Amino acid sequence: MTDEASTAAEANVATLHEILDLRRLEFTAASSETDFFIGHSQYKPDGRVFGGQVLAQCVVAAAATLSSDRLIHSLHGYFLRAGDVSEPIEFGVERLRDGRSFSARRVHAYQKGAPILSLSASFQDDQPGLNHAEQMPTDLPAPEDCPELLDYIADEDSPLVSDWLKKRPFEVRPVEPSLHTSGVSDSSITEQHSWFRASATFGDDPVLNAAALAYASDFNLLEPVLRHHELTWRTPGLRVASLDHAMWWHHRVRVDEWMLYVQESPAAQGGRGLGYGRIFAQDGTLLATVAQEGMVRVKEVQ
Repeated sequence: MTDEASTAAEANVATLHEILDLRRLEFTAASSETDFFIGHSQYKPDGRVFGGQVLAQCVVAAAATLSSDRLIHSLHGYFLRAGDVSEPIEFGVERLRDGRSFSARRVHAYQKGAPILSLSASFQDDQPGLNHAEQMPTDLPAPEDCPELLDYIADEDSPLVSDWLKKRPFEVRPVEPSLHTSGVSDSSITEQHSWFRASATFGDDPVLNAAALAYASDFNLLEPVLRHHELTWRTPGLRVASLDHAMWWHHRVRVDEWMLYVQESPAAQGGRGLGYGRIFAQDGTLLATVAQEGMVRVKEVQ
């Protein structure tokens, strides 16, 4: 990596840290069961807030109402409205339950007085118990042997590339051909794989690492739906929007170490497609499982 690229990568990761640094709001009239925070957004050229960003901020907001040793193990969220990157986001955290081992929180993310995301999350103390996990796929190339996503689109100068993909705080290395390029996707590829990690040193805070993984879990999870139907991100008339997102953390993570994202689509129907993913550490440990349903439509182009 050149000095210029390294500086840009560090700046992108610093931006993610800034986005996750929420400010607590103090309201004397507020219920003691609700906590409020405010945050801002990373710029996107379409003006819409990245869904993974709001998920990550909800993780941070909810965790701020708990002791540091009770970490998130699952979330279930619904995207209700498109967010505006130019507006601050307010987070309201309801303390639903605190038990001996588990805590539950409900988080609503608001803009202009309306919720853009509704999310429930569960946290647990670190405890022993039954242990098994799916195995990581074998016979895949190492991350160093896969081209970086930006290499596929190096000659492009669109706002999508220059103002979004190049400024994401993660390095992504697809194993299969990228759907960001022109051409027709191969419908025989029903399971896709991508290596990814934070593009610079991230730090060891377990809450921020869990939140950053939620951020990255929204990368391309609906791509397998497109592959089934030989579509790419350049297909004329393609419209894709996340509807809901569920995630389960199985182990603590370090997002600046290589991880493998295995993604597939079990079904699509009624203009909706379901994406399912598993995230593995490079040593084969299953770190997280993710599912997302989204609107996937191809509008007829006149």
